Amino acid sequence: MDDQLSRYRQSIDNIDAALVYMLAERFKITKAVGELKATIDLPPADPAREARQIERLRTLAREADLDPEFSEKFLRFIIDEVIRHHEHLRETGV
Repeated sequence: MDDQLSRYRQSIDNIDAALVYMLAERFKITKAVGELKATIDLPPADPAREARQIERLRTLAREADLDPEFSEKFLRFIIDEVIRHHEHLRETGV
């Protein structure tokens, strides 16, 4: 039983590490987007794109047998953080 639990936990640890690295890569790209938006004077937020992305993620979640509400909350948290970073870039200049 302990071996099985250890294997499960190791898998969870590996997935958590992959998530962290994927989020880091995502934020590198969104930082570049924020710098571009600030340079060409676009607003930090794009509500139409956000709505499309949320609906897209909800669909993917349903297909993956994951709670769409959870996936939307997760993406909304990320989007809000990205917008905060974009607002900061806009205020401080690039």
